[in-house]
Amino acid sequence: MNAPTSSPEPEVNPFTPEIAACPQAEYARIRAQCPVGRMPVVGLPVVARHEDVVWALRHPEIFSSEMAAEVALGTERPMIPQQVDPPRQTRYRKILDPQFSRKRMAELEPHVRAHATELIDAIIDRGECEFDSAFAIPLPCSAFLGLMGLPQEELGLFLELKDGIIRPPVEPIDLEGGKEYRRKTGRRIYDYFEGLIDERLAHPRDDIMSYLVRAEIDGETLSREEILDICFLFLLGGLDTVTATLGCSVAYLAENPEQRRRLVADATKIPGAVEELLRWETPVMAIPRLALQDVTLAGKEIRKGELVTLLIGSANTDETAFPDAHCVDFDREANRHIAFGVGPHRCLGSHLARMELRVALEEWHRRIPDYAIKPGEKPVYTVGIREVRYLPLVW
Repeated sequence: MNAPTSSPEPEVNPFTPEIAACPQAEYARIRAQCPVGRMPVVGLPVVARHEDVVWALRHPEIFSSEMAAEVALGTERPMIPQQVDPPRQTRYRKILDPQFSRKRMAELEPHVRAHATELIDAIIDRGECEFDSAFAIPLPCSAFLGLMGLPQEELGLFLELKDGIIRPPVEPIDLEGGKEYRRKTGRRIYDYFEGLIDERLAHPRDDIMSYLVRAEIDGETLSREEILDICFLFLLGGLDTVTATLGCSVAYLAENPEQRRRLVADATKIPGAVEELLRWETPVMAIPRLALQDVTLAGKEIRKGELVTLLIGSANTDETAFPDAHCVDFDREANRHIAFGVGPHRCLGSHLARMELRVALEEWHRRIPDYAIKPGEKPVYTVGIREVRYLPLVW
Protein backbone atom coordinates (compact mmCIF):
# COMPACT_ATOMS: atom_id res chain seq x y z
CA MET A 1 0.00 0.00 0.00
CA ASN A 2 1.17 3.51 -0.82
CA ALA A 3 0.45 6.95 0.60
CA PRO A 4 -2.80 8.42 -0.80
CA THR A 5 -2.75 10.97 -3.59
CA SER A 6 -5.15 13.83 -4.15
CA SER A 7 -5.65 13.33 -7.89
CA PRO A 8 -9.02 11.85 -8.88
CA GLU A 9 -9.15 8.20 -9.94
CA PRO A 10 -9.75 7.69 -13.69
CA GLU A 11 -12.98 6.05 -14.82
CA VAL A 12 -12.71 2.40 -15.85
CA ASN A 13 -15.36 0.01 -17.13
CA PRO A 14 -14.20 -3.43 -18.29
CA PHE A 15 -17.78 -4.73 -18.21
CA THR A 16 -18.88 -4.30 -21.82
CA PRO A 17 -19.65 -7.11 -24.31
CA GLU A 18 -16.77 -6.01 -26.54
CA ILE A 19 -14.22 -6.13 -23.75
CA ALA A 20 -15.67 -9.33 -22.25
CA ALA A 21 -14.92 -11.12 -25.52
CA CYS A 22 -11.20 -10.37 -25.16
CA PRO A 23 -10.47 -8.49 -21.94
CA GLN A 24 -6.72 -9.03 -21.47
CA ALA A 25 -5.59 -5.89 -23.31
CA GLU A 26 -8.05 -3.75 -21.34
CA TYR A 27 -6.83 -5.29 -18.10
CA ALA A 28 -3.25 -4.33 -19.02
CA ARG A 29 -4.31 -0.77 -19.84
CA ILE A 30 -6.13 -0.43 -16.51
CA ARG A 31 -3.17 -1.75 -14.53
CA ALA A 32 -0.80 0.63 -16.30
CA GLN A 33 -2.94 3.76 -16.18
CA CYS A 34 -5.24 3.40 -13.18
CA PRO A 35 -4.60 0.36 -10.96
CA VAL A 36 -7.32 1.74 -8.71
CA GLY A 37 -9.95 3.47 -10.83
CA ARG A 38 -13.65 4.18 -10.51
CA MET A 39 -16.66 2.85 -12.36
CA PRO A 40 -18.53 5.40 -14.49
CA VAL A 41 -21.77 6.87 -13.10
CA VAL A 42 -21.70 4.98 -9.79
CA GLY A 43 -18.11 6.04 -9.03
CA LEU A 44 -17.22 2.91 -7.05
CA PRO A 45 -13.58 1.75 -6.87
CA VAL A 46 -12.07 -0.90 -9.16
CA VAL A 47 -8.83 -2.62 -8.06
CA ALA A 48 -6.71 -4.19 -10.82
CA ARG A 49 -3.19 -5.13 -9.65
CA HIS A 50 -2.45 -8.68 -8.52
CA GLU A 51 -0.77 -7.62 -5.27
CA ASP A 52 -3.69 -5.38 -4.31
CA VAL A 53 -6.42 -7.87 -5.24
CA VAL A 54 -4.74 -10.69 -3.32
CA TRP A 55 -4.12 -8.43 -0.31
CA ALA A 56 -7.78 -7.44 -0.24
CA LEU A 57 -8.97 -11.04 -0.49
CA ARG A 58 -6.72 -12.07 2.37
CA HIS A 59 -8.00 -9.34 4.68
CA PRO A 60 -11.75 -9.88 5.15
CA GLU A 61 -11.60 -7.72 8.27
CA ILE A 62 -11.00 -4.78 5.89
CA PHE A 63 -12.63 -5.97 2.66
CA SER A 64 -15.71 -7.83 3.78
CA SER A 65 -17.90 -10.34 1.96
CA GLU A 66 -20.86 -9.42 4.17
CA MET A 67 -22.60 -7.20 1.66
CA ALA A 68 -25.91 -8.85 0.73
CA ALA A 69 -27.83 -5.56 0.74
CA GLU A 70 -25.20 -3.78 -1.37
CA VAL A 71 -25.03 -6.27 -4.26
CA ALA A 72 -28.82 -6.87 -4.53
CA LEU A 73 -28.83 -10.46 -5.81
CA GLY A 74 -32.41 -11.14 -4.83
CA THR A 75 -31.47 -12.55 -1.44
CA GLU A 76 -33.27 -11.82 1.80
CA ARG A 77 -30.20 -12.72 3.86
CA PRO A 78 -26.50 -13.24 3.10
CA MET A 79 -25.64 -16.32 1.04
CA ILE A 80 -23.70 -18.91 3.04
CA PRO A 81 -20.72 -19.22 3.16
CA GLN A 82 -19.87 -16.64 0.47
CA GLN A 83 -21.40 -13.60 2.14
CA VAL A 84 -20.31 -14.23 5.72
CA ASP A 85 -16.80 -13.64 7.07
CA PRO A 86 -14.62 -15.55 9.54
CA PRO A 87 -15.00 -16.76 12.21
CA ARG A 88 -18.65 -17.50 11.39
CA GLN A 89 -17.75 -18.45 7.81
CA THR A 90 -15.12 -20.92 9.04
CA ARG A 91 -17.76 -22.88 10.97
CA TYR A 92 -19.82 -23.38 7.83
CA ARG A 93 -16.78 -24.35 5.74
CA LYS A 94 -15.99 -27.14 8.21
CA ILE A 95 -19.25 -28.91 7.42
CA LEU A 96 -19.35 -28.04 3.70
CA ASP A 97 -15.75 -28.67 2.59
CA PRO A 98 -15.94 -32.47 3.05
CA GLN A 99 -18.87 -32.63 0.64
CA PHE A 100 -16.63 -31.19 -2.10
CA SER A 101 -13.35 -32.91 -1.22
CA ARG A 102 -10.93 -34.01 -3.93
CA LYS A 103 -11.59 -37.66 -2.99
CA ARG A 104 -15.35 -37.33 -3.31
CA MET A 105 -15.08 -35.50 -6.62
CA ALA A 106 -12.84 -38.28 -7.95
CA GLU A 107 -15.64 -40.73 -7.17
CA LEU A 108 -17.94 -38.73 -9.47
CA GLU A 109 -15.49 -38.78 -12.39
CA PRO A 110 -16.75 -42.00 -14.09
CA HIS A 111 -20.28 -40.59 -14.18
CA VAL A 112 -19.11 -37.26 -15.63
CA ARG A 113 -17.02 -39.07 -18.24
CA ALA A 114 -19.91 -41.32 -19.25
CA HIS A 115 -22.19 -38.31 -19.63
CA ALA A 116 -19.59 -36.52 -21.76
CA THR A 117 -19.51 -39.54 -24.05
CA GLU A 118 -23.31 -39.52 -24.36
CA LEU A 119 -23.39 -35.83 -25.22
CA ILE A 120 -20.71 -36.22 -27.88
CA ASP A 121 -22.44 -39.30 -29.32
CA ALA A 122 -25.54 -37.16 -29.88
CA ILE A 123 -23.74 -34.52 -31.99
CA ILE A 124 -20.59 -35.99 -33.50
CA ASP A 125 -22.15 -37.13 -36.78
CA ARG A 126 -23.69 -33.70 -37.42
CA GLY A 127 -20.28 -32.09 -37.88
CA GLU A 128 -21.37 -29.00 -35.99
CA CYS A 129 -23.03 -27.78 -32.80
CA GLU A 130 -23.68 -24.76 -30.65
CA PHE A 131 -21.24 -25.73 -27.92
CA ASP A 132 -22.83 -23.93 -24.98
CA SER A 133 -26.22 -25.62 -25.24
CA ALA A 134 -24.96 -28.95 -26.57
CA PHE A 135 -22.12 -29.59 -24.11
CA ALA A 136 -20.97 -26.76 -21.82
CA ILE A 137 -24.34 -26.41 -20.07
CA PRO A 138 -25.55 -30.02 -19.71
CA LEU A 139 -22.27 -31.64 -18.67
CA PRO A 140 -21.44 -29.74 -15.45
CA CYS A 141 -25.07 -28.95 -14.66
CA SER A 142 -26.04 -32.62 -14.70
CA ALA A 143 -23.18 -33.45 -12.34
CA PHE A 144 -24.20 -30.67 -9.97
CA LEU A 145 -27.87 -31.69 -9.96
CA GLY A 146 -26.89 -35.27 -9.19
CA LEU A 147 -24.64 -34.19 -6.33
CA MET A 148 -27.33 -31.98 -4.83
CA GLY A 149 -30.14 -34.46 -5.41
CA LEU A 150 -32.12 -32.15 -7.68
CA PRO A 151 -34.28 -33.60 -10.49
CA GLN A 152 -32.47 -33.65 -13.85
CA GLU A 153 -35.73 -33.01 -15.71
CA GLU A 154 -36.03 -29.60 -14.02
CA LEU A 155 -32.70 -28.29 -15.34
CA GLY A 156 -34.54 -25.75 -17.49
CA LEU A 157 -36.23 -24.29 -14.41
CA PHE A 158 -32.96 -24.10 -12.49
CA LEU A 159 -31.21 -22.37 -15.38
CA GLU A 160 -34.06 -19.87 -15.61
CA LEU A 161 -33.77 -19.12 -11.89
CA LYS A 162 -29.98 -18.85 -12.04
CA ASP A 163 -30.06 -16.51 -15.05
CA GLY A 164 -32.79 -14.44 -13.40
CA ILE A 165 -30.28 -13.58 -10.67
CA ILE A 166 -27.02 -13.38 -12.65
CA ARG A 167 -28.37 -12.04 -15.96
CA PRO A 168 -31.88 -10.61 -15.48
CA PRO A 169 -33.64 -9.86 -18.80
CA VAL A 170 -33.59 -6.07 -18.44
CA GLU A 171 -31.43 -3.34 -19.91
CA PRO A 172 -28.08 -3.05 -18.06
CA ILE A 173 -28.82 0.57 -17.17
CA ASP A 174 -32.20 -0.35 -15.65
CA LEU A 175 -30.85 -0.87 -12.14
CA GLU A 176 -34.24 -0.77 -10.44
CA GLY A 177 -35.73 -3.15 -12.99
CA GLY A 178 -32.89 -5.58 -12.44
CA LYS A 179 -33.23 -5.35 -8.69
CA GLU A 180 -36.96 -6.08 -8.83
CA TYR A 181 -36.52 -9.01 -11.23
CA ARG A 182 -33.87 -10.49 -8.94
CA ARG A 183 -36.10 -10.02 -5.91
CA LYS A 184 -38.95 -11.97 -7.51
CA THR A 185 -36.59 -14.67 -8.79
CA GLY A 186 -34.97 -14.92 -5.36
CA ARG A 187 -38.36 -15.53 -3.79
CA ARG A 188 -38.97 -18.36 -6.27
CA ILE A 189 -35.62 -19.93 -5.31
CA TYR A 190 -36.46 -19.79 -1.61
CA ASP A 191 -39.91 -21.28 -2.25
CA TYR A 192 -38.49 -24.15 -4.29
CA PHE A 193 -35.94 -25.14 -1.67
CA GLU A 194 -38.46 -24.71 1.16
CA GLY A 195 -40.44 -27.55 -0.39
CA LEU A 196 -37.33 -29.64 -0.98
CA ILE A 197 -36.23 -29.29 2.65
CA ASP A 198 -39.61 -30.65 3.78
CA GLU A 199 -39.31 -33.54 1.33
CA ARG A 200 -35.78 -34.49 2.47
CA LEU A 201 -36.75 -34.28 6.14
CA ALA A 202 -39.48 -36.83 5.42
CA HIS A 203 -37.54 -38.94 2.91
CA PRO A 204 -33.76 -38.54 3.18
CA ARG A 205 -31.48 -39.71 0.37
CA ASP A 206 -27.76 -39.94 -0.31
CA ASP A 207 -27.29 -36.38 -1.55
CA ILE A 208 -26.18 -32.96 -0.34
CA MET A 209 -29.73 -31.78 0.33
CA SER A 210 -30.24 -34.65 2.77
CA TYR A 211 -26.85 -33.94 4.32
CA LEU A 212 -27.77 -30.30 4.90
CA VAL A 213 -30.97 -31.11 6.79
CA ARG A 214 -28.97 -33.39 9.12
CA ALA A 215 -25.70 -31.41 9.40
CA GLU A 216 -24.76 -29.98 12.78
CA ILE A 217 -22.58 -27.11 13.98
CA ASP A 218 -21.59 -27.34 17.64
CA GLY A 219 -24.25 -29.97 18.24
CA GLU A 220 -27.09 -28.02 16.64
CA THR A 221 -28.63 -28.73 13.24
CA LEU A 222 -28.70 -25.97 10.66
CA SER A 223 -31.75 -23.72 10.75
CA ARG A 224 -34.12 -23.68 7.81
CA GLU A 225 -32.87 -20.21 6.88
CA GLU A 226 -29.26 -21.36 6.95
CA ILE A 227 -30.05 -24.26 4.61
CA LEU A 228 -31.90 -21.92 2.24
CA ASP A 229 -29.00 -19.48 2.20
CA ILE A 230 -26.56 -22.29 1.36
CA CYS A 231 -28.82 -23.62 -1.41
CA PHE A 232 -29.22 -20.16 -2.92
CA LEU A 233 -25.45 -19.89 -3.33
CA PHE A 234 -25.06 -23.47 -4.58
CA LEU A 235 -27.67 -22.92 -7.30
CA LEU A 236 -25.83 -19.87 -8.66
CA GLY A 237 -22.33 -21.30 -8.41
CA GLY A 238 -23.10 -24.86 -9.45
CA LEU A 239 -24.94 -23.98 -12.65
CA ASP A 240 -22.84 -21.16 -14.05
CA THR A 241 -19.12 -20.91 -13.49
CA VAL A 242 -17.97 -24.30 -14.85
CA THR A 243 -20.16 -23.84 -17.92
CA ALA A 244 -18.61 -20.40 -18.41
CA THR A 245 -15.06 -21.70 -17.96
CA LEU A 246 -15.57 -24.61 -20.35
CA GLY A 247 -17.02 -22.36 -23.04
CA CYS A 248 -14.23 -19.79 -22.74
CA SER A 249 -11.60 -22.55 -22.85
CA VAL A 250 -13.00 -24.23 -25.96
CA ALA A 251 -13.50 -20.87 -27.70
CA TYR A 252 -9.82 -20.14 -27.10
CA LEU A 253 -8.76 -23.55 -28.42
CA ALA A 254 -11.02 -23.22 -31.47
CA GLU A 255 -9.32 -19.93 -32.34
CA ASN A 256 -5.78 -21.16 -31.53
CA PRO A 257 -5.38 -24.44 -33.45
CA GLU A 258 -1.67 -24.80 -32.66
CA GLN A 259 -2.50 -24.89 -28.95
CA ARG A 260 -5.37 -27.31 -29.54
CA ARG A 261 -3.10 -29.67 -31.49
CA ARG A 262 -0.73 -29.82 -28.51
CA LEU A 263 -3.54 -31.21 -26.36
CA VAL A 264 -4.63 -33.67 -29.01
CA ALA A 265 -1.07 -34.94 -29.42
CA ASP A 266 -0.46 -35.25 -25.67
CA ALA A 267 -3.47 -35.51 -23.36
CA THR A 268 -1.19 -35.34 -20.31
CA LYS A 269 -0.98 -31.59 -20.98
CA ILE A 270 -4.70 -31.15 -20.35
CA PRO A 271 -4.50 -30.60 -16.55
CA GLY A 272 -1.92 -27.85 -17.15
CA ALA A 273 -4.12 -26.42 -19.89
CA VAL A 274 -7.09 -26.31 -17.49
CA GLU A 275 -5.06 -24.22 -15.03
CA GLU A 276 -3.60 -21.92 -17.67
CA LEU A 277 -6.97 -21.30 -19.32
CA LEU A 278 -8.47 -20.57 -15.91
CA ARG A 279 -5.74 -17.96 -15.52
CA TRP A 280 -5.92 -16.49 -19.01
CA GLU A 281 -9.68 -16.54 -19.56
CA THR A 282 -10.82 -16.08 -15.90
CA PRO A 283 -14.57 -16.27 -16.55
CA VAL A 284 -15.41 -14.69 -13.17
CA MET A 285 -13.94 -11.33 -14.17
CA ALA A 286 -14.42 -9.67 -10.80
CA ILE A 287 -15.83 -10.07 -7.32
CA PRO A 288 -17.16 -7.38 -4.97
CA ARG A 289 -16.08 -6.58 -1.43
CA LEU A 290 -17.29 -3.99 1.09
CA ALA A 291 -14.66 -1.68 2.59
CA LEU A 292 -15.04 -1.71 6.37
CA GLN A 293 -12.57 1.13 6.89
CA ASP A 294 -10.69 3.77 4.94
CA VAL A 295 -7.74 2.17 3.16
CA THR A 296 -5.18 3.18 0.54
CA LEU A 297 -4.24 0.95 -2.41
CA ALA A 298 -1.90 1.94 -5.26
CA GLY A 299 -1.81 5.45 -3.81
CA LYS A 300 -5.58 5.90 -4.02
CA GLU A 301 -7.99 6.16 -1.12
CA ILE A 302 -10.91 3.77 -0.76
CA ARG A 303 -13.47 5.02 1.72
CA LYS A 304 -15.26 3.06 4.41
CA GLY A 305 -18.63 1.79 3.16
CA GLU A 306 -17.69 1.70 -0.52
CA LEU A 307 -18.44 -1.40 -2.58
CA VAL A 308 -15.13 -2.34 -4.19
CA THR A 309 -14.72 -4.35 -7.41
CA LEU A 310 -11.66 -6.64 -7.35
CA LEU A 311 -10.64 -7.45 -10.93
CA ILE A 312 -9.70 -11.13 -10.70
CA GLY A 313 -9.12 -11.36 -14.46
CA SER A 314 -6.67 -8.48 -14.37
CA ALA A 315 -4.81 -9.93 -11.39
CA ASN A 316 -4.42 -13.22 -13.27
CA THR A 317 -2.74 -11.52 -16.23
CA ASP A 318 -0.52 -9.15 -14.23
CA GLU A 319 3.04 -9.16 -15.55
CA THR A 320 4.45 -8.57 -12.05
CA ALA A 321 2.91 -11.83 -10.79
CA PHE A 322 3.25 -14.17 -13.79
CA PRO A 323 6.36 -14.46 -16.01
CA ASP A 324 5.36 -13.90 -19.63
CA ALA A 325 1.83 -13.23 -18.41
CA HIS A 326 0.50 -12.66 -21.95
CA CYS A 327 1.87 -15.96 -23.21
CA VAL A 328 -0.62 -18.84 -22.82
CA ASP A 329 1.69 -21.62 -21.62
CA PHE A 330 0.17 -25.02 -20.84
CA ASP A 331 3.49 -26.02 -19.22
CA ARG A 332 3.56 -23.04 -16.87
CA GLU A 333 5.10 -24.01 -13.56
CA ALA A 334 3.70 -22.96 -10.20
CA ASN A 335 0.56 -21.50 -11.77
CA ARG A 336 -0.77 -19.59 -8.77
CA HIS A 337 -3.76 -18.06 -10.51
CA ILE A 338 -6.66 -16.83 -8.39
CA ALA A 339 -9.56 -17.81 -10.67
CA PHE A 340 -11.00 -19.64 -7.64
CA GLY A 341 -10.18 -16.75 -5.35
CA VAL A 342 -7.70 -16.80 -2.49
CA GLY A 343 -7.93 -16.54 1.28
CA PRO A 344 -10.82 -17.72 3.46
CA HIS A 345 -13.41 -17.40 0.67
CA ARG A 346 -11.54 -19.57 -1.84
CA CYS A 347 -14.07 -21.42 -4.03
CA LEU A 348 -15.74 -24.33 -2.26
CA GLY A 349 -16.25 -26.22 -5.53
CA SER A 350 -12.75 -25.92 -7.02
CA HIS A 351 -12.06 -29.69 -6.93
CA LEU A 352 -15.36 -30.39 -8.70
CA ALA A 353 -14.68 -27.71 -11.30
CA ARG A 354 -11.16 -28.95 -12.06
CA MET A 355 -12.36 -32.53 -12.47
CA GLU A 356 -15.23 -31.54 -14.76
CA LEU A 357 -13.03 -29.30 -16.91
CA ARG A 358 -10.30 -31.93 -17.26
CA VAL A 359 -12.73 -34.71 -18.17
CA ALA A 360 -14.59 -32.46 -20.63
CA LEU A 361 -11.41 -31.48 -22.49
CA GLU A 362 -10.11 -35.05 -22.49
CA GLU A 363 -13.27 -36.57 -23.94
CA TRP A 364 -13.97 -33.74 -26.40
CA HIS A 365 -10.48 -33.81 -27.89
CA ARG A 366 -10.37 -37.59 -28.00
CA ARG A 367 -13.53 -37.66 -30.13
CA ILE A 368 -13.49 -34.28 -31.89
CA PRO A 369 -9.83 -33.27 -32.25
CA ASP A 370 -10.15 -30.81 -35.16
CA TYR A 371 -12.78 -28.09 -34.83
CA ALA A 372 -13.17 -24.37 -35.46
CA ILE A 373 -15.59 -21.48 -35.15
CA LYS A 374 -18.23 -21.82 -37.85
CA PRO A 375 -17.27 -19.59 -40.81
CA GLY A 376 -19.15 -16.30 -40.81
CA GLU A 377 -20.14 -16.68 -37.16
CA LYS A 378 -18.81 -15.02 -34.02
CA PRO A 379 -18.97 -16.14 -30.38
CA VAL A 380 -21.16 -14.04 -28.09
CA TYR A 381 -19.87 -13.37 -24.57
CA THR A 382 -21.67 -12.11 -21.50
CA VAL A 383 -20.15 -9.61 -19.07
CA GLY A 384 -19.27 -10.07 -15.41
CA ILE A 385 -19.20 -13.84 -15.66
CA ARG A 386 -17.84 -14.46 -19.16
CA GLU A 387 -20.07 -17.23 -20.43
CA VAL A 388 -19.93 -17.81 -24.20
CA ARG A 389 -23.69 -17.84 -24.71
CA TYR A 390 -23.27 -18.58 -28.41
CA LEU A 391 -20.33 -20.69 -29.60
CA PRO A 392 -20.98 -22.28 -33.04
CA LEU A 393 -18.40 -24.97 -33.84
CA VAL A 394 -17.81 -27.10 -36.93
CA TRP A 395 -15.61 -30.15 -37.47
